[in-house]
Amino acid sequence: MDIQSQGCSFSFDKAQDLQLGVLLSDFTQLLRPKFFDDVVGQEHLVSLDSPLRILCEKQVLGHSFFYGLAGTGKTSLARIIASTMDLPFYEFNATSLKIEQLRKIFDQYKNALQKPLIFIDEVHRLAKNQQEVLLPVMENNSVLIIGASTENPFFSLTSAIRSRSMLFELKNITDSALLTLVHKVIKTTDITLEDDAKGYLVKSSGGDARAMLKLLEFCSNIDTHITIKLLKSLRPNAISAGSSESGVHYDLTSAMIKSIRGSDADAGIYYLARLIEGGESADFIARRLVILASEDIGNANPQALTLTTSCMTSVSKIGFPEARIILAQAVVYLCASPKSNSSYLAINEALSAVRDGLLLEIPEALKQQHKGYLYPHDFGGYVKQKYLTKKIKFVKFKNIGYENKMKLWMESLDNN
Repeated sequence: MDIQSQGCSFSFDKAQDLQLGVLLSDFTQLLRPKFFDDVVGQEHLVSLDSPLRILCEKQVLGHSFFYGLAGTGKTSLARIIASTMDLPFYEFNATSLKIEQLRKIFDQYKNALQKPLIFIDEVHRLAKNQQEVLLPVMENNSVLIIGASTENPFFSLTSAIRSRSMLFELKNITDSALLTLVHKVIKTTDITLEDDAKGYLVKSSGGDARAMLKLLEFCSNIDTHITIKLLKSLRPNAISAGSSESGVHYDLTSAMIKSIRGSDADAGIYYLARLIEGGESADFIARRLVILASEDIGNANPQALTLTTSCMTSVSKIGFPEARIILAQAVVYLCASPKSNSSYLAINEALSAVRDGLLLEIPEALKQQHKGYLYPHDFGGYVKQKYLTKKIKFVKFKNIGYENKMKLWMESLDNN
């Protein structure tokens, strides 16, 4: 079966592809899976009882979008589906895709008995008008659309596209699965790896099979006996997904916030490091810490808001690399602070009450004319008077940190 890739065609002939792979020392082609059973690391999608495989083998798979980190096998999976369903395969990249190219294919197969599979990589980069072009053919099923993205389709695709398709997540490839690929390379080629080199190759690849195979390929062009020294000369540090990829961005940010909320300083610092190494801006991280200081710590330690606000100002003036120290100080401080979300809960409950129609009359003493208003400072700082025409309880103080002192003081007022 022929594949069209931005105007270039090639075949699914396994022997030919393997020969070409060896000739070019291209390990990504050499190890590219041809069938579901060849796929390593995505058992939830390729096992015999997986819904995706069953639908594909029954020739009833609908429009689908694959999302996951780079090097997890999205393109390979699309090619396997085309081969299994015996469909003409057209491969595009959204960064260079032109609407005219799609329309030409649509017209070509308008009355054909066999529909083509159109695979669009980097699908999150499709403009809105390009996405709209897909809707009619997705609706009448004259073609099969499969897209791939490093970003979650819930953030990058329109609701109209999502409602006409299925979404499948490709997980980060485990170290054991990557090691399986390394052993396949060793069996297929004449390269050898020292044990510590195997460990570093796998661990430093961050679940990205393509990156791992490319590094292995580059090293083999230098020396067929690969050592950890050789690997580190080409990859001094482990790679990680850039946090600007929205799926990773949200996951890492969420992990950092949840770790701080859970008072795990080591985890908080680790995810901070991941965000920094992933290219996240110091300003964004600092803003999230300010929000957390109020939402999750609040009056259990009011100083947390002051410190994180100072952190936000400081990093905006200083920037990386020094900003990492300021952010780290803030993260550790927040982790070690007592936690209370009473203010967060109070404002949410009050807003909900107002939206549900709780609109109370303002007491006369509190209005602008303040007739009958008692000025607390004339009474030593506190005097009882009516501030609401109906008793409501939104603020529920907790027995935590400084907030416990506030609770005791408020209770003492009630007893006056």
